[in-house]
Amino acid sequence: MPTETVRPLVEAVDLVREYQMGEERVRALDGLNLTIDGGQFASIVGPSGAGKSTLLHILGALDTPTSGRISIDGVDLGALDDTAASAFRRHRVGFVFQFFNLVPTMSAWENVALPRLLDNQSLRKAKPRAVELLEQVGLGDRVDHRPSELSGGQMQRVAIARSLIMDPTILLADEPTGNLDSKTGESVLELLADVAHAAPDRLVVMVTHDPKAAAFADTTITVRDGKIAE
Repeated sequence: MPTETVRPLVEAVDLVREYQMGEERVRALDGLNLTIDGGQFASIVGPSGAGKSTLLHILGALDTPTSGRISIDGVDLGALDDTAASAFRRHRVGFVFQFFNLVPTMSAWENVALPRLLDNQSLRKAKPRAVELLEQVGLGDRVDHRPSELSGGQMQRVAIARSLIMDPTILLADEPTGNLDSKTGESVLELLADVAHAAPDRLVVMVTHDPKAAAFADTTITVRDGKIAE
């Protein structure tokens, strides 16, 4: 029998992203090529201005390439219109940010359930799954606490649980340990690795300036001058 070909979860070919800055045209990504399989924790590193954030935004369907092609789990992101891109972000992408972005008036479980509320589901129906995710990230005893009653590490764990509520294909973490002390940051990185390794069809991609954080990943991708450095 023929061997089935395993398709990379992320595949970028000749990816270019240009921006108009006054009279100057800036090329943030310059023919970037990239493939990443699922079930991995990948870190993206490189100097400031190398194109890391641009790549992350395109992976999250927050931006579109000027030319070239990028697909996630077979979906061509460049071919999505605004409505389809919004639906893709809502259902297929989870985001974890440096500053947590929790709603201060909501409890931990309500913050986790919020993406489902924005997807026209009731908080009541979303609560069991939200509580389950909080238990998975070690916050089963904090489900009713508001952000002001949580430590920085606990708030980041709430944010990770929230990023998983829609069962995304790809989880994008932008400097997730930037506001945490080293010990707390390590626990968050270990959690992100566990999330990546829990499902072969899920990928966690982290942008970081911290080489110690990058070392927690299974693979490190260095971006320089808009390309993947050899």
